[in-house]
Amino acid sequence: MIIVWFKRDLRVDDHTALLLASRRGPILPLYIIEPKLWKQPDLGHRHYEFLVDCLNDLRPNLRALGQTLTIKVGDALEVFSSINAKSRIKEIWSHQETWNGWTYTRDKTIKKWANCNSINWQEPTHNGVVRNLKSRNGWSAQWYKKMRQPIDELNFMLPSVVEDSDSVPTATALGIPEDYCSRRQNGGRTEALKLLNTFLYERGEDYTKGMSSPVTAFDSCSRLSPHLAFGTISIRELLYSTESRANEVKSMKIDERGKWPSALRSFGGRLRWHCHFIQKLEDEPRIEFENMHPLYNGLRENDFNDDFFNAWKLGRTGFPMIDACMRALITTGWINFRMRAMLMSFASYHLWLHWRKPALHLAQLFTDYEPGIHYSQTQMQSGTTGINSIRIYNPIKQGRDQDPKGAFIREWVPELRSHPAETMHTPWTCPAKLGDYPAPIVEEKFARKTAADKIYALRKVGRHKQVARGIVERHGSRKSGLISSKKIYKMKSKKQGSFDL
Repeated sequence: MIIVWFKRDLRVDDHTALLLASRRGPILPLYIIEPKLWKQPDLGHRHYEFLVDCLNDLRPNLRALGQTLTIKVGDALEVFSSINAKSRIKEIWSHQETWNGWTYTRDKTIKKWANCNSINWQEPTHNGVVRNLKSRNGWSAQWYKKMRQPIDELNFMLPSVVEDSDSVPTATALGIPEDYCSRRQNGGRTEALKLLNTFLYERGEDYTKGMSSPVTAFDSCSRLSPHLAFGTISIRELLYSTESRANEVKSMKIDERGKWPSALRSFGGRLRWHCHFIQKLEDEPRIEFENMHPLYNGLRENDFNDDFFNAWKLGRTGFPMIDACMRALITTGWINFRMRAMLMSFASYHLWLHWRKPALHLAQLFTDYEPGIHYSQTQMQSGTTGINSIRIYNPIKQGRDQDPKGAFIREWVPELRSHPAETMHTPWTCPAKLGDYPAPIVEEKFARKTAADKIYALRKVGRHKQVARGIVERHGSRKSGLISSKKIYKMKSKKQGSFDL
């Protein structure tokens, strides 16, 4: 028996593992719902419901190829052992996966079991991330070479292998608590293709500017990030589609092109940055749990304020832009990158919270949670990478810049709907109209300066730059060579907006 193990690649198009396995004989398409995975602190109800959408969409696509998706519920090792006891498994095919620490450990267990049972487990790549990468030199060129290979197409029927399938359990049955994401995006490849089409031909023209503000980003961004996270569409497909559309635009008259050239260029570049951050976790899995730069160990851990953390989680900090973004995220499962960075920056600097608990909370809320991007970014926004410039977002300024009329705040903070526009971003200056809305939990300027002083003092420690250079050598983006020590702290925010997709 040959098994194709679907994981975060829930599609039949551009599916290298499926194509190569199907050339070797009859296959069993398998997805394993692992109850222990769904008990991990970075996953939640919205992720599971999105997954169910994806599985329901995958079934008919496999059926059209003559196959039935087999679903098993249980521990992956036990599932494979059970199948192997009934029908000898010759090969397992699945894409290389860079995901969270739990799946990384699980895959090592499965690899050991497969080797002990003389089962050939093949793991082709599918997103340009390189396993056992020796150097970042030339990584960008490698990525483009991989992404510009022909898209894998299945154009023949697949011989069927019959295996009993389990019913898909409800989130409640798995013990996953409801998270009240009433405006969650729908999963599945059908939805992904719709979003791609409307983005490339309708919504995306204002992408470059519109991505920054939550007022415009919900429409101007592609909204494809959860589909990339679950693999209903591939990075390569997106790059091909984007470049094809760019060529169409290029053939138009100059006065007909509008803002499309810059929008498509910006979006295409972010596809590479998407994989760049996942590569960081592939190269150093510990950054999901530990500070990237070890000199930050102990900086915040002993000062964690649970009251601050709970106010931040609930969108009750007294800073309207912070609270509006958090509440929007709770309800929709998505917020644009700049606002994600602001939320994490506020938690890390103004509230002086160690990044790990806020990162886990945001992971649960982001329907598009991608560990490789998430932990690299949360550490960057917390100042613990040691190599990026410190950026502490002023939530008042961000509110005035990104929501000058207060439209977004009024939508998500109903307590302030009748508040005067002139004090919308500083409602505490008009206490008579605060109502049930809380006063700020910290004094903004003082909290920001205190945090900055602590971080910059640490960066002056003699060993800091030496260690930072090693981090740049391992993780820094470059086509060749190393970033000089003078440039280590000049890695600015334009490269931080990598997953506004």
